[in-house]
Amino acid sequence: MTKIALPVAQNKLCLHFGHSEGFLVFEVEPEKKKILKEEYFPAPAHEPGLLPRWLSEKGVNVVITGGMGSRAQNFFREFGIEVLLGASAVEPRKLVQDYLEGKLERGENVCDH
Repeated sequence: MTKIALPVAQNKLCLHFGHSEGFLVFEVEPEKKKILKEEYFPAPAHEPGLLPRWLSEKGVNVVITGGMGSRAQNFFREFGIEVLLGASAVEPRKLVQDYLEGKLERGENVCDH
């Protein structure tokens, strides 16, 4: 099983990772390209290094986001979590399904710090 986390605001992908209202965590079966479960978690108080540890404790392997600073990316690498940058602010379930099918379109990292 793989768990994929997406930062969300108003039911769409939040383009700036650190400004999200919460996180949708999808449990998926990559071999069958199937979403098994979806859970929402309100974002904890923002502090450097907290989110990578918090998501790691939830079993997350992959993060899909529009943008994230380089320091945060390094924190995620330390926890063995893959970060996919440059996703569009669309419905999170579609992004996950596109990822599973190898069709996830990614642009530039929208975060500049």
